[in-house]
Amino acid sequence: MKVLVIGGGAREHALCRALSLDPDVSALHCAPGNAGIADVAELHTVDALDGDAVAELARRLEADLVVVGPEAPLVAGVADAVRAAGVPCFGPSREAAQLEGSKAFAKEVMAAANVPTARSYVCTTPEEVDEALDAFGAPYVVKDDGLAAGKGVVVTADLEQAREHALACGRVVIEEYLDGPEVSLFAITDGETVLPLQPAQDFKRALDDDEGPNTGGMGAYSPLPWADPKLVDEVMESVLQPTVDELRRRGTPFSGLLYAGLAITSRGVRVIEFNARFGDPETQVVLARLKTPLAGVLLNAARGTLADEPPLKWRGDSAVTVVIASHNYPATPRTGDPIGGLDEVAAQDAPHAYVLHAGTRREGDAIVSAGGRVLSVTATGGDLTEARDRAYTAVDRIRLDGSHHRRDIAAKAASHA
Repeated sequence: MKVLVIGGGAREHALCRALSLDPDVSALHCAPGNAGIADVAELHTVDALDGDAVAELARRLEADLVVVGPEAPLVAGVADAVRAAGVPCFGPSREAAQLEGSKAFAKEVMAAANVPTARSYVCTTPEEVDEALDAFGAPYVVKDDGLAAGKGVVVTADLEQAREHALACGRVVIEEYLDGPEVSLFAITDGETVLPLQPAQDFKRALDDDEGPNTGGMGAYSPLPWADPKLVDEVMESVLQPTVDELRRRGTPFSGLLYAGLAITSRGVRVIEFNARFGDPETQVVLARLKTPLAGVLLNAARGTLADEPPLKWRGDSAVTVVIASHNYPATPRTGDPIGGLDEVAAQDAPHAYVLHAGTRREGDAIVSAGGRVLSVTATGGDLTEARDRAYTAVDRIRLDGSHHRRDIAAKAASHA
């Protein structure tokens, strides 16, 4: 099978790594990729938002499957263009991807499907914003209605900060604050059959102890030793299947990766948000534990034959990923700094620990930073404590001037396991 992956972050590196280990994959391509992905896939230059260009590349490569990684190409309709060219594509249509592209649309779908979520208001004027903030009180939850690369949400007890963010966004969703720990649960679907993956937990804040600004994610771990063993079944029944059924009923079937961001509240499970693609950095730890070869599962979803797929098999180990971010992330990150220590991790920590590239590029013989989140250092172990130890041993080998990372990824979960 020839596979083309679209994207160039750590999520795509994790996907490419899993696909490169799949015996059914005979050729692996990625566009545009990054310096790390180049080790496992042939890279190509393409505008990931140009559906015709992506479809033409897929045809030229004679790809049997295209996997669209990031949300922006999905919302732009790239998967539609690839399918129109006759190439199977893993990723929802432009219309179905509005589940992530518009928070208001997602709320509408959840209401129709009777999916539990936070009460909310959609606001477009300063008056509506003020009324909604007053109705819910602190802490305030303000979400940009559109795509914001994981950084469009402000949760704050500061009324002025909440109002300022709302007015800067234009169209926003303001909702009640949900208490309790958060969980990410992915599901692969062909628009009818839903195949859940294993849950993970990510860390959104930039600094230890959940301090600092929101980011796209600073680390993750899986499994969740503290979670109810029945959690996946419950979310399947109350969230994932009803949402997929509702979108199909509307004539906009969702085929691809449905990501449910959940809060385990004192009143039960509530949906915080939906994404229309694999989450980053949760993908790094979930795929590290997946035993079933990935390509065939994604192809069955793309072809509408997921019902033929047997239950997924999982490794019994744990996985932890720690994000190394560039200087000044998540504000305006500094780029162009050389990265050292990658060869040392490969030589001394593999196969239990490895580095997935996010914002990197090659300059001559050097690999340099090229984005805010630069690397995802991922490790597996018999339990979370061992996985954490291996991850942070590898992290400490990396040299990137001005970089920062959290030291508490999975710490509480490991101590309670």
